[in-house]
Amino acid sequence: MGFFGKEKVNAAVTVLLLFAVILVFTIADIAGEDRLYSETENRLLASKPELSAENLIRGSFARDYENYVTDQFVSRDKWISIKTYVDLILQKQEMGGVYLGKDGYLLEQHSPEDYTRETIDKRLQLLKKLVDDWEADVMLVPTADNILTDKMPANAPCFSQEVFLEEVRDLVGSEHYVDAFSMLKEHSEEEIYYRTDHHWTSLGAYYGYRAWADFAGEKPYPYNTDTMVPASSDFLGTLHSKVNIAWKKDSIYYFGETDIMPVTVTYDMQKTTNSLYEEDYLDTKNQYGFFLDDNHALVEINTGNQTGKTLFVIKDSYANCFVPLVLPHYDTVYMLDLRYYNGRLYELLQQYADDADVLVLYNCIHFLENFVYS
Repeated sequence: MGFFGKEKVNAAVTVLLLFAVILVFTIADIAGEDRLYSETENRLLASKPELSAENLIRGSFARDYENYVTDQFVSRDKWISIKTYVDLILQKQEMGGVYLGKDGYLLEQHSPEDYTRETIDKRLQLLKKLVDDWEADVMLVPTADNILTDKMPANAPCFSQEVFLEEVRDLVGSEHYVDAFSMLKEHSEEEIYYRTDHHWTSLGAYYGYRAWADFAGEKPYPYNTDTMVPASSDFLGTLHSKVNIAWKKDSIYYFGETDIMPVTVTYDMQKTTNSLYEEDYLDTKNQYGFFLDDNHALVEINTGNQTGKTLFVIKDSYANCFVPLVLPHYDTVYMLDLRYYNGRLYELLQQYADDADVLVLYNCIHFLENFVYS
């Protein structure tokens, strides 16, 4: 057999082996049960879409089925790890939407082209209406890529949240705008964001609280940043899940002063507890759920402080480690997460926030992606 004959045989064998691997994984996918939730990625996985003429015509079936296959692919977590190691060998600085930053930081990628003028305008129109109708205050928190700029890879594209926040301030007025950006930038050398997760740390939330207190004219509660209580030393967050390789673990701290405050916390008008923290989450992948039992549609916190004041927070998960810090200033705090609430926002505000301070608290990216109400 000549050289070219051997080449053809080798090529054929390679094709057959590749086909066999694809066939094995396809059979495994078909035989295996669909997973509803990925603990590694801390999110719901796509379910098999319904095949219908309407979905085919609209083109949504093909898109939804592709998402389904991607999410339900057998040994998905292992393949994510393999891909990350290959990318590391190729010296890539971005993988799976995450930048490998300096000093062990994983930073979520937010490209400027991902946030169109149309999207920004829609969100700002809803925000302006809320501010005008309810005298709401606005605290949009920048994500780590905009504050820890020295940790970012050189020349990495980044959506400018500083420019966006200037637009927010001009729109709602300085009398309704809490400037978290400046406070966080001032403390950017400190541990204000997790290395493996997209949230700010309790220390970052503390500086957010200081920005809020300055804005509201409130005397800050004397929290001691030197005596913060460790809750975990083996936290690997949502950004680590996107690369899924060996990485230095984060520590979770909280302010012990908040743990001795007498509170009654009610989740979704059903579960009631006397603690702001749920230690069971520390034994799971989603350790950030330790703060206020992860995410709920509606949370009510009663303090018995007799200040005569109520706070209604429209929020994402950044609020979960922030809200415990503002409790000394209020009798009652309500927290509403629009991602989990199916009712009408204004009806709920009329019921719970008629005489309350209203605060919109999101990180900038979640605001642009998720701030929608009816």
